[in-house]
Amino acid sequence: MNDMEVNGPLAGYRVLEMGSLIAGPFCGQLLGDFGAEVIKIEDPAGGDPMREWGRKSPDGLSLTWPIIGRNKKSVTCNLREPRGQELVTRLVAQADVLVENFRPGTMERWNLGYEQLSRVNPRLVLVRVTGYGQDGPYAGRAGFGSIGEAMGGIRYTTGEPDRPPSRTGISLGDSLAGTFAALGAVMALLNRERTGRGQIVDSAIYEAVLALTESLIPEWELTGFRRERTGSILPGVAPSNVYQCADGAQVLIAANRDTVFTRLCAVMQRPELAEDPRYSTHRARGERLTELDTLIADWAATQDSAALLDRLHDAGVPAGLTYTAADMVTDAHFKARDAIVRLLHPQLGEFPMQNVAPRLSDTPGRIHSLGPELGEHNAAIYRNMLGLEQSDLAELAGAGVI
Repeated sequence: MNDMEVNGPLAGYRVLEMGSLIAGPFCGQLLGDFGAEVIKIEDPAGGDPMREWGRKSPDGLSLTWPIIGRNKKSVTCNLREPRGQELVTRLVAQADVLVENFRPGTMERWNLGYEQLSRVNPRLVLVRVTGYGQDGPYAGRAGFGSIGEAMGGIRYTTGEPDRPPSRTGISLGDSLAGTFAALGAVMALLNRERTGRGQIVDSAIYEAVLALTESLIPEWELTGFRRERTGSILPGVAPSNVYQCADGAQVLIAANRDTVFTRLCAVMQRPELAEDPRYSTHRARGERLTELDTLIADWAATQDSAALLDRLHDAGVPAGLTYTAADMVTDAHFKARDAIVRLLHPQLGEFPMQNVAPRLSDTPGRIHSLGPELGEHNAAIYRNMLGLEQSDLAELAGAGVI
């Protein structure tokens, strides 16, 4: 037994992960990061599309799968076949959590709905991740993360005001839904300790995005104000923007609090700005945001970024580079906190990826394996958990069940 299985806060819990792509599997990744045994159930015809999607190495290997599949075991099972459904039902009897991200009704058509599974295992926590949730008029629609981001409000408010809505360069909606799903799973497990019964966790992508929208709803309903795209700034909050330095580096400075703005003015050698009634208060600076941003941008354009950041940090002004991956892998703070870890990939060698978050002092999470090969753990899981013989496995494989 490895250290993670001994020390992880979810050690001893078994998770079955069904579904594919990011939203459901990211939930499984988070649970596996903290010690749960995650058994990923994949279609024998090809497995999770994330094994193939996204950017690849020069020799054609996925650079995404080792991350989204980390800390997991892979078994194959054709869920459309009755014998495949029987295998899953038998696994459920020995599991704590099942994570799925199929369209609502799919599990029920496969005789794997909560009503059926809870009869087999009343303690089961069924985590369901979808675009729109398990009920409501849109529940049956296909829902990718991008659609949930649009419906949840983040797309409309992202981008430059004179351009169509933009997106972040990552699958934000999917990952948020997976994060809330993992949180829900842990809360349901805690409740099970008191009641002895499992329950359903319903994580909708659009609601996970909506949860981040602060006061967007009451601003509209109570005052008629609609948030619009504002590019790199927030209206009324200044200075808080990205400024280009003389060497071309993009430095973000966030000095919108009165005391912090005073410190910034000292670094700029313009202490009088902090006393100027046009800039001396948060409201005044917000009303003159463009004017103030231009003033700071002109000054930053004359500065070397490294020397400027040293002075800002020494003065207690929140500031930093807008990091790229190249900055991350060489940064001293990333290194000191092991924010990026490296595991040995059988074909690619040393493989870097983001470490586990958050950090727990006594029972930290850990990454012990990269994404497995398709069906790599068929023999171990089906033989050890279900008692199948090698001849059974060969027959099921020949029939296309596993």
